[in-house]
Amino acid sequence: MSDPSLPGHSVSEHSASGPLEGHAPGAHGTLRSYLVGFLLSVVLTGIAFALVMVPVLPREANVAVIFTLAAVQIVVQLVYFLHLDRSLEQRWNVSAVAFTVVVVGILIGGSVWIMINIGHQMMPPTMSSGGF
Repeated sequence: MSDPSLPGHSVSEHSASGPLEGHAPGAHGTLRSYLVGFLLSVVLTGIAFALVMVPVLPREANVAVIFTLAAVQIVVQLVYFLHLDRSLEQRWNVSAVAFTVVVVGILIGGSVWIMINIGHQMMPPTMSSGGF
């Protein structure tokens, strides 16, 4: 009675031990941690939404605050839902996330750099520079 989706496990063994047993300790959060993560996510999203709908700050400050809220939201998601922390069990997962952040940063930064340079290269010469 083996389940092909669970190599080395039978259906009766898996259902008898419960869905959360047999995993690494700390691999799953508690209901309290999920609720804290959910509430933090809702509050951060609500603040960002309110800043967009009722701009009380100058435009540049508004954008900076929204980007900061987005960064905090990412950290909340990683800690409360993906359970990334500084424990030894999570070391490889944290390394993978850090590598992904570096690669995405290089891709986005390089793309913006290329687009800015292309914009400058494609600009027609001005009359004061004697181009025509």
